[in-house]
Amino acid sequence: MQLLNIMDLVNRFLRYVRIDTQSAEEAGVTPSTPGQMEFVKMLRDELEAMGLEEISLDEYGYLFATLPANTSRTVPTIGFIAHVDTSPDVSGKDVNPRIVENYNGTNIVLSADDHTVLTTEEFPELLRYVGNDLIVTDGRTLLGADDKAGVAEIVSAIAYLQAHPEIEHGKIRIGFNPDEEIGLGAHKFDVKLFGCDWAYTMDGGEVGELEYENFNAASARITIKGRNVHPGYAKGKMLNSMRVATELVGMLPKNEVPECTEGYEGFFHLVGMKGGVEETTLSYIIRDHSSDIFNKRKELLHACVYELNKKYGAGTATLEVNDQYANMREVVEPVMYVIDIACQAMREVGVEPRIKPIRGGTDGAQLSFKGLPCPNIFAGGVNFHSRYEFVPVQSMQKAMMTIVKIAELVGKR
Repeated sequence: MQLLNIMDLVNRFLRYVRIDTQSAEEAGVTPSTPGQMEFVKMLRDELEAMGLEEISLDEYGYLFATLPANTSRTVPTIGFIAHVDTSPDVSGKDVNPRIVENYNGTNIVLSADDHTVLTTEEFPELLRYVGNDLIVTDGRTLLGADDKAGVAEIVSAIAYLQAHPEIEHGKIRIGFNPDEEIGLGAHKFDVKLFGCDWAYTMDGGEVGELEYENFNAASARITIKGRNVHPGYAKGKMLNSMRVATELVGMLPKNEVPECTEGYEGFFHLVGMKGGVEETTLSYIIRDHSSDIFNKRKELLHACVYELNKKYGAGTATLEVNDQYANMREVVEPVMYVIDIACQAMREVGVEPRIKPIRGGTDGAQLSFKGLPCPNIFAGGVNFHSRYEFVPVQSMQKAMMTIVKIAELVGKR
């Protein structure tokens, strides 16, 4: 691959991450933030300048485009998808990336002023990338490789295929969507308009990751009603909603939390707590690969709320649970050739596939249940949702060439 192609990929990525596209969970509109629409409009103009066809951008920020087939064979239409939003967990405003060339295995000072250091002790995965060129943050924001690395890789792969017409391929659709980070990325995704036999999200982590299993996911909101009385005269009268809320937290298994689980182990994750004596709200996300255990987790929350109401009076605690997405394994397993093709493509570009369950979610899960089988391929980033996020340039290059190779392999089917 020519140096020019690599620099095109890097420059695209650096340009993309400087646009603030954090999503916002409580916005109530799609896209949830104006920066996302700004970004997809810029992408639309870029795709038009590249000469792509069937470009559409709807009012919700879903951008689709087509690279026409250049083969006379009748082959499947495939798609590649990435999300344009970044996580609300850490600021994505004024992202200031830099490249650590030929990384030598030592600690990387991200911000001397803030004493923010990417250390090999805390992040031993750094040592896997000695000799690579690492794009890092300035220690004040996230980087946005989740998923602007995926966006850059898809656009760059299409540009590569345009520049290499000797690579025969079928019709390729690309799609960019908003609000994946708040679980809404696929909600308004028009699968019929996208028009693919299957697709891949470029939203995974490190090199080689290939995922077609994900958590079953739900959000839960518990509201605790208290009773405030002057603390000097509160005996037998006050009900402190914050204390009741902590009681509920203690009723859940203490080791079934993200920091104590791995692999196929699920969890309850307390993501928000807000309140005072009169009222407190707890926000949880519930995750498990097993649908049976997932349902039992939801039942446990209901049981905890029941016990609190029994103890403190009806209406003390209320629970709202909303399912977010399901494990896409049951949809993908009947069409495992889409996984086989991805594995072959990776191997042909020098990457050993690492099939693993997603300890999280992906738009591909929801899209799979909407009729578009959609496993997830690595985008190359590390430490997502963090000011310690980084992405090796060489990993992005391999992801890009995996896309190209998939297109080539499908073109030969």
